[in-house]
Amino acid sequence: MRKIIIAIFIASSLFTACSNVETDNLSQITTFAVFTITGDNPYFVKQGSTYVDPGAVAKEGSKVVPTVTTALGKYRGSTTLDTSIMDEYAVTYSATNSDGFVGKGSRKVIVYKTGDLINSIEGVYTSTILRNGTNDGDSYIDIEYIYIWKNTDGTYQISDSFGGWYEFGRAIAHSESPGGIIKAIDIPTNNFTFPGTQTNSYFGGTVNITGLTVNPITKKLVLNTTWVTGTTTYNFLATLTQVQL
Repeated sequence: MRKIIIAIFIASSLFTACSNVETDNLSQITTFAVFTITGDNPYFVKQGSTYVDPGAVAKEGSKVVPTVTTALGKYRGSTTLDTSIMDEYAVTYSATNSDGFVGKGSRKVIVYKTGDLINSIEGVYTSTILRNGTNDGDSYIDIEYIYIWKNTDGTYQISDSFGGWYEFGRAIAHSESPGGIIKAIDIPTNNFTFPGTQTNSYFGGTVNITGLTVNPITKKLVLNTTWVTGTTTYNFLATLTQVQL
């Protein structure tokens, strides 16, 4: 006779899916750890400050299960949560139930720095993005979030030169165009250069930032980007609104 372990769980803040496992001679039910993520999610941390993780509680039924915590930076490659590096971090909590099944919950932690848009364009931004100049069913509004950080050489870098068009608008994972470099000659006069060429992570092709204007009063940036893929050229116009944190 086969043993069928049916993994079940109750919906909570975050959890992972499971599947049936077959063995011999007995049937029983296993309960996955259910996570309650305490504190804010997403959690915003000012760059250079101390982050104290609010934690998560994992329960297998009524029993509290120990959790293991890891962190990974989304855009800048850090394998720990480093508050000296502006990035979006995925903090993952995992717990193993009594039958050896691992469940997971997660929190988004955003390490930020907000520039004044006169001396610095760093910041967390929402994005309203048009492709090929149209707002007729081919645009996305208030995408969250696009990041601009400052590199050690004084240049700036944007998390997605497409303003989130594919990654968030089309909901295609890992389809950003990373590595867009912005060199600020003089921010108040909108004097910028854009060294380097990027490649879209998902589709390929050649991506170039072609223009940027900054308005410190409205807290908005307007970013122009061109993408050439095969014989087709797309133009993206992103209006980035700085989140005031």
